[in-house]
Amino acid sequence: MRRDRIEGECLYLRRITEADTEQIIKWRNMPHVVERFLYRQPVTRQDHEKWLKEQVGTGRVEQFIIVLREGEREIGSQYFSNIDREAGSAEFGIFIGEEDVLGQGYGTEVLQLALTYAFGDMGMREVTLRALADNTRAIRSYEACGFTLCPELSETMRIDGRDRQVVHMVTAAYGHGAYAEPDKQ
Repeated sequence: MRRDRIEGECLYLRRITEADTEQIIKWRNMPHVVERFLYRQPVTRQDHEKWLKEQVGTGRVEQFIIVLREGEREIGSQYFSNIDREAGSAEFGIFIGEEDVLGQGYGTEVLQLALTYAFGDMGMREVTLRALADNTRAIRSYEACGFTLCPELSETMRIDGRDRQVVHMVTAAYGHGAYAEPDKQ
């Protein structure tokens, strides 16, 4: 089932539209967002429109805008990329563009909503993510939501002219809520 809105306690996720282009470009090019991304090049209107057409439009990516209920304030975006519906896997991504709301638990609520959606509506069996190893706050949040580190997949990437450690994490459907381990259903 393809929902256009995913309801949470303090916020909700709504599907991205072309009308969000300027806001996404603004957020993705903000220094505090760029410093946490593996892809560091400035995002242009053309880049984003191509992303919408070739990734979101084809179903390779499902992307949402994060909206705080109080004041209907848009604060960032959450997405699933590298979706493999046959294998039942997708990669989680998030960015909070509004710097003044960082550290208030919104990312954790988004992650919980997104995982419920991925394992329920999307039928995924596994969700992965990548993060810079020094992003310890995010990694702690991911672990609190059921992700585990995959040290065998850890890698070093050249970012901004220096080597940076990237960790890979995974969580499976059977670790979340009503979704039982397949052989135990």
